[in-house]
Amino acid sequence: MSRIGKKPIPLPSSVKISVGEQLEVTGPKGKLTVPIPEGITFEQVDGRLEVKRASDEYAALHGLTRALAANAVQGVSAGFIRELDIVGIGYRADVKGKIATFTLGYSHPIEVVLPDGVDLKIDKQTHLVLAGYDRQLLGQVAANIRALRKPDPYKNKGIRYTGEVLRKKVGKTGAGGK
Repeated sequence: MSRIGKKPIPLPSSVKISVGEQLEVTGPKGKLTVPIPEGITFEQVDGRLEVKRASDEYAALHGLTRALAANAVQGVSAGFIRELDIVGIGYRADVKGKIATFTLGYSHPIEVVLPDGVDLKIDKQTHLVLAGYDRQLLGQVAANIRALRKPDPYKNKGIRYTGEVLRKKVGKTGAGGK
C-alpha cells in the first residue's frame, strides 16, 4: 500500500470540507478544489481526513490524491511561501499593486502581472517573497519569474530560489596554445 496514501490528513478547525464529484476545501485564506479520481474515496474521521482506494489498481492515484488534498488543506489554512533572490549589479525588482517590474540588464524593464491569489513582497529590491494558498499556482509564478533571467553558471548572475546551490563553472583561459 502507498505510504503517503495511508497517512491521515489533520484538519484544522478553521477548514471546512465537502466531498462531492470533487473535494472542496474552504478556509480563511481561500477555497480550493481537488479532483477525485474513480476508485478513490475520502472519509472524515474525528478531525482527520483519510483517503481510501478500492483496489491496488488505483495505487498510483492513491498517494497523488492524498498529497493534493493535503496541499489544499495546508494552503487554505496556513498558505505557502516561495522566496527568490536577484543577483547581479543593477538587477532589481519593484511591485505596484498586481504588477511586478523587473530590471534585469535587458534594454527594457519586464512587467509581470501577478494572478489573483499570489502576493509579492520585495525586500531591499533583490529579495522576493511570493505568498499564496494554491501551491501549484505559486510554484508556476515563481518558475516564470526565475525564467526571466535564469542563473548564469559562469557569472553567478540571475534570479534564483533562496538557498538554491549554483555550481560556478570556470570560464575560458587566455592561453591560445600552439
